[in-house]
Amino acid sequence: MIEYIAYTDGACSGNPGPGGWGVVLRAMKNGEITKQKELCGGEADTTNNRMELMAAISCLEILSRHTEITIITDSVYVKDGMTKWIMGWKKNGWKTAAKKPVKNVELWQRLDEAVAMHKVTWQWIKGHAGHEGNELADELARKGLEEAR
Repeated sequence: MIEYIAYTDGACSGNPGPGGWGVVLRAMKNGEITKQKELCGGEADTTNNRMELMAAISCLEILSRHTEITIITDSVYVKDGMTKWIMGWKKNGWKTAAKKPVKNVELWQRLDEAVAMHKVTWQWIKGHAGHEGNELADELARKGLEEAR
């Protein structure tokens, strides 16, 4: 059975400032990588949180059919947003528990729409801790940042 895993990361120089996102998407069989796709992009004026969201969105939007996938992120913001906060935001008309508008709402809505087409498991790992996939996603995010400058 093929298992799909994606490492996603965002980067920003200044916050806000130029930023980039990176994705390492892998098809795995019996623990071995059978296929790997690398994606990156960036924006001239953005935030780190927006780039973290864009990495996850970009990963899911390139999948052409329903996929079971584990997204591994070093962003607590993205992981907690998708596993803890989003249901409340949607129930409250995209307002926080404090009745304030959700920041980056258009990206959260886009991510929610992308997730609906797949079965996604969210996993958090510590960034810059030597995880090979996360380090590569970080390199791609920095490449996207440089291209956006």
